[in-house]
Amino acid sequence: MSPVVQKALSRIESLGRVSDSPSHLVRTFLSSANLRAARLVLGWMEELGMETSHAADGTIRGVFPGTTEETRPLLLGSHLDTVIDAGRYDGALGIIAALAALETMVESGGAPAFPVHVLGFSDEEGIRFQTTYLGSRPLAAPLDAASLAATDADGITLAEAIAREGWHEGAVPIRYEPGSLLGYVELHIEQGRVLEEEGLAACAVTAIAGQSRLRVSLTGRADHAGTTPMPLRRDALCGAAECILAAESLARETPPLVVTVGRIEVHPGASNSVPQSALFTIDLRHPDDAARTDALTRLEHRMRSIATNRGLSLQWMPVQDGNAVVCDPALTSRLLDAAESVTGTRLGLASGAGHDAVALSAICPVGMIFVRCRGGLSHHPDEHASPEDIAAGIGVLARFLQSPLC
Repeated sequence: MSPVVQKALSRIESLGRVSDSPSHLVRTFLSSANLRAARLVLGWMEELGMETSHAADGTIRGVFPGTTEETRPLLLGSHLDTVIDAGRYDGALGIIAALAALETMVESGGAPAFPVHVLGFSDEEGIRFQTTYLGSRPLAAPLDAASLAATDADGITLAEAIAREGWHEGAVPIRYEPGSLLGYVELHIEQGRVLEEEGLAACAVTAIAGQSRLRVSLTGRADHAGTTPMPLRRDALCGAAECILAAESLARETPPLVVTVGRIEVHPGASNSVPQSALFTIDLRHPDDAARTDALTRLEHRMRSIATNRGLSLQWMPVQDGNAVVCDPALTSRLLDAAESVTGTRLGLASGAGHDAVALSAICPVGMIFVRCRGGLSHHPDEHASPEDIAAGIGVLARFLQSPLC
């Protein structure tokens, strides 16, 4: 295995040890670990001779010059943050592979004809504020008022967090105008099992599914658990349970729709009290935007009917709505060429997961590379990509960088 790939593997392990918890991997927006991770990656960028910078929100950038007069850069990268109890490859691999692809070219005596900007986004997962792409969206436009007003579990707004906790020393805005870029390409683990089933190390991505995120609140009445007969109860948690099962049923009835409830909060949360309120999240995804919108309407109707039948009030609170994104045909064709040269095939897959490429698609063409992920397992500490598959992914990206884009 080449020294470049060995270095990439070592960096994955190093970054995987940077966490806000001693027991599991977690890095969220503007957390201490997320900023430590950003500084670590900036150091690796500087080792490659890149000109580095960071934004107040913790997003970082390294600039590698091109060899021609082309001034429009190609963007590479992924996100620095993680889910809670995460694996080491989601996000991190895309940043480290971008550096490794450039190092591969340098070691062979070459360099891309165009400038390459490698980015490490401060937030993609949306764990802290339940709104995604907080690191990549500002590259296209300032965050909107609704996003800045989003609150975390402590009631701190996003605007307050950036003002109080942001990395302000030496910070510069990182932003690009439409038409100023050659494109954005992101390497990522597949987070599914198709490549494993096909026996392939890597492939190109053709599209990214649209997704909607919501918070649903049900409110009933808190009562004594021992003295309140079942017919008289207005139990918010039981209502939430029925709503959650309704979401599961809708998804099973409507493939390829997927719906997930990943978090629920109950008040007062005592074993001897009937729950007064229940707040839960919804993550709904579909590769067709019309079908996704229809599913949302149907799900809201079902949940409101459940609430009415149980004597509960329901608040339906959209948090994020992201359209499906089709990857740029020209970039994808070149990525397929590069993948074919490494794997011998030209497979293209659609992604059911969201990626920073969604945010960047607002201002430039986007493309993606998937690397095989063992068992399709992701957002889990056992998440794994083999050294051989990582080497293949780096090889695909390095070959792509040698293709003429301008």
